[in-house]
Amino acid sequence: MMKVDKLLKKIPESTILDHISLEVEEGEFIAIIGPSGSGKSTFLKCLAMREKWTSGKYMVDDTDIFANKFAGTRKIRRECAYIEQSPTLHPKKTALKNVLIGQYHQTPLWRMATGMVRSDDYMGAMDTIEQVGLLDKAKLKIEQLSGGERQRVALARALVHGAKVILADEPVLGLDPKSVDSVMQQLQKLCREQRITVIAVIQQVELAERYASRLIGLSQGKIVVDVKGRRLMQAEKNKIFN
Repeated sequence: MMKVDKLLKKIPESTILDHISLEVEEGEFIAIIGPSGSGKSTFLKCLAMREKWTSGKYMVDDTDIFANKFAGTRKIRRECAYIEQSPTLHPKKTALKNVLIGQYHQTPLWRMATGMVRSDDYMGAMDTIEQVGLLDKAKLKIEQLSGGERQRVALARALVHGAKVILADEPVLGLDPKSVDSVMQQLQKLCREQRITVIAVIQQVELAERYASRLIGLSQGKIVVDVKGRRLMQAEKNKIFN
């Protein structure tokens, strides 16, 4: 589904990502782990095309993203949803409105201008909100929701607007334990039941081990561990964190 070949990301006097290569299959739940400064968030932003690559090749399905610049960028924006630690949502609008409005590059101009929605869109949004366990919160404003609930609104928004890949940067950072498990379970469920691909930066190694189907460890901008989801051996942890 996705293939990254020799991704290099440099800034003056520093290499952030050092010729990273990997292939990602549909429905995988990949946890990116590593110490601070290892390049985790930058890697995610490169996949989302929010950071410029210094060099490398990027294939999604059969599309060469850089060889077909306009079509490639549009494909990434349409099919890959980037969810930040604190999702950008409209605090004064309801969860439902946030899901329907979506992000600027996913929403038709007429809807942004008028705020109107079709009945099919409304029902689709409500179905997706129910999927993420927030049907009873659909009419509440974002400012009334907890951090974990806001993350799930962001997930619902991505799904409604056709995302096939979720790129989540520390989606459970700062959440209470119950919300952490709720968000992680929802990500896992999307992979298993809808074949959505999730690539998430996860700070807590034990969470990554418990929920992800694949673990990728970064150290100094390089992939040093790439294994199926399981408890890491101490030698593998040493490669990543020492």
